[in-house]
Amino acid sequence: MLIHPDFDPVAIHLGPLAIRWYGLMYLLGFLGGGWLGKIRARNQVWVNWTVDQVDEFVTWIVFGVILGGRLGYVLFYKPVYYLEHPIEIPQMWQGGMSFHGGLLGVMLACALFARKHGKTWFEVTDFVAPLVTIGLGAGRLGNFINGELPGRVTDFAYAMVFPHVDSLPRHASQLYEAILEGPVLLVILWWFAQKPQPRGRLSAVFLISYGLFRFMVEFTRQPDDFLGLLSLGLSMGQWLCVPMIAGGVGLYVWGARKLPANMNE
Repeated sequence: MLIHPDFDPVAIHLGPLAIRWYGLMYLLGFLGGGWLGKIRARNQVWVNWTVDQVDEFVTWIVFGVILGGRLGYVLFYKPVYYLEHPIEIPQMWQGGMSFHGGLLGVMLACALFARKHGKTWFEVTDFVAPLVTIGLGAGRLGNFINGELPGRVTDFAYAMVFPHVDSLPRHASQLYEAILEGPVLLVILWWFAQKPQPRGRLSAVFLISYGLFRFMVEFTRQPDDFLGLLSLGLSMGQWLCVPMIAGGVGLYVWGARKLPANMNE
């Protein structure tokens, strides 16, 4: 049986300033995504992006992820609580970010960026799809370091005890998600991105793959105490994945009727 190391959530203490691991994971995600974006811009001519556009786009994504992720958590998970305590909504250092809210924030950022630069929305979302995997994987590592979002109790041989939760063996679901949403999803999307694809194809593959990975891992993840399991014994995270998967399948079928991204449509 493994024991969670119980890391200090603060990575660096600089007097009164505390730099947290979770913040460093977000920074790693943004820097890593920008690095991959520049590789795509330089080496895949059909994407029609410049390095300068990548740098600007990362800034848009930062705001989309942070604002969307926080507001998504407030609205999807604890709307009543934050309605009664609105002053706590900006207090992100207390925890509480939603992937699905962050996704909506990124989608809005893509739309605004596309409008400014004369690109189509799917041209932008297809470009960003492989890049966000670094941030997703890093974010889950941040969850693991903090010991938050632990898994359900299990007799799995490599179960882990989270001492600050209880003494029961649990799935290390944060690591499952880190692997699937990070390197595995990156390999899938990067493979698709090696040649021109119908418009919307990469976005569709992202929605389907992430939705399926998250849906599966949620069976090993402890449901939120304040929500529990919802209809059909599914968690809030699983229910939010259902429209993602359905939308991805619909987009994949629609995109299959379009010409490749580097051809005239």
